[in-house]
Amino acid sequence: MPLETNVFIGTGIAFGLLVVAFNSAIHKIEEGHVGVYYRGGALLDTTSMPGFHMMFPVLTTYRSIQVTLQTDEVKNVPCGTSGGVMIYFDRIEVVNILNSHAVYDIVRNYTADYDKALIFNKVHHELNQFCSIHSLQEVYIDLFDQIDENLKIALQKDLDQFAPGLIVQAVRVTKPKIPETIRRNYELMEVTIQYKLLTLDIV
Repeated sequence: MPLETNVFIGTGIAFGLLVVAFNSAIHKIEEGHVGVYYRGGALLDTTSMPGFHMMFPVLTTYRSIQVTLQTDEVKNVPCGTSGGVMIYFDRIEVVNILNSHAVYDIVRNYTADYDKALIFNKVHHELNQFCSIHSLQEVYIDLFDQIDENLKIALQKDLDQFAPGLIVQAVRVTKPKIPETIRRNYELMEVTIQYKLLTLDIV
């Protein structure tokens, strides 16, 4: 094979590798996000704002962390009342926002998936704490309208101590699922109450 051909092939391969390396090195952080970087699994102390950025290909990886308002959905949370009845909260929505200046510390302490430890696990814990000291009547009816605000306060109290910069804006809790026989009893009771009130009005 002629020398010129070898040089041409070698140049082509080198150029191809250079293009691949360049594509691996350049990356984009979207608006509303902050980039964090890892090398060999270790978090680097560098963060980046929205736009195009360069990094060492192969050796360095990145994660894009959202710093705009987002909603985490915690689903199917089991909860045992003080009377031993097991109920399930189908969905709890936690509206939260992470301050961009707190990204590095929170990722360092809780990883890029910080919401698993700080929101998802905490929601499970707080709801179970609440249910364990209240009866089904209190959880399902008497105190249900207070759960949203109480959960928000409990979450924020812990975040202020362990993860400052992560703010809970609102919490929305759906009505829990209760055993079918108990649910029918509650519906029957409501019908009876409405009937009595109607009777009183007529009298």
